[in-house]
Amino acid sequence: MCLFISPEVAMARTIKLVALGDSLTAGYGLQPGQGFPAVLQKALQAKGRDVSVADAGVSGDTTAGGAQRLDWAVPEGTDGVILELGANDALRGLDPAAARKYLASILDRLKARNIPVLLAGMYAPRNLGPGYYETFDAIYPDLAKQYGLVLYPFFLDGVVGQARLNLPDGLHPTAEGVQVIVERIMPTVERFLDRVERGS
Repeated sequence: MCLFISPEVAMARTIKLVALGDSLTAGYGLQPGQGFPAVLQKALQAKGRDVSVADAGVSGDTTAGGAQRLDWAVPEGTDGVILELGANDALRGLDPAAARKYLASILDRLKARNIPVLLAGMYAPRNLGPGYYETFDAIYPDLAKQYGLVLYPFFLDGVVGQARLNLPDGLHPTAEGVQVIVERIMPTVERFLDRVERGS
């Protein structure tokens, strides 16, 4: 007896995403399961998406640090990367040109491995002055255009400046804050997943 299996069923498999980031990805100050990768995975699965989201977040990491650990942080078999780095560069007032260079290096290396990227943007603190923050903020849309990436303009959209959604340090989201991030980024992630599944 031979059972016919449609190509769609035969090809069905878990899409493996890696969230490569800093403390905003790692879930600084939160309980296990409350960080961005775990909450995003649960939300995607609730929508019927067969997706796993690995947590490759390291608290305190800069774009340079992310570039340095890229090869082991994003293992073979990864279908897509959500890249969330740059907040620590901005908080430390590091040269935006260096952040751009390291992010471009990460993107070049992932492109060489045929791994698509969703780029999560970051805004620099406004107290650094317009000369700095305008240059820094432009990194993400510029790179997204250059590399043809799906862009989520600001990872902390809806959370930054909201006391109830942040830990006492005012920098890291609470569990509720992470929920807001996931709700807001979800349409972009789903658009990215559609692109990943099409192989484009």
